[in-house]
Amino acid sequence: MSKKKAFALRINEDMLKAIEKWASDEFRSTNGQIEFMLMQALKDSNRAPKKKSNNTDNSDSQ
Repeated sequence: MSKKKAFALRINEDMLKAIEKWASDEFRSTNGQIEFMLMQALKDSNRAPKKKSNNTDNSDSQ
């Protein structure tokens, strides 16, 4: 699982209320909804981070 970094976000009150409502409708936390929205935007623009390979096969140790 990737590390998460905290940071402050200033957001318009009406926008935050709309995101909170959407999060509630989707059974997510507000933070989880914002992460979901950001990832969708990254995917839509082909800028999503590449998944790291978790290849733990160490063939040199045989």
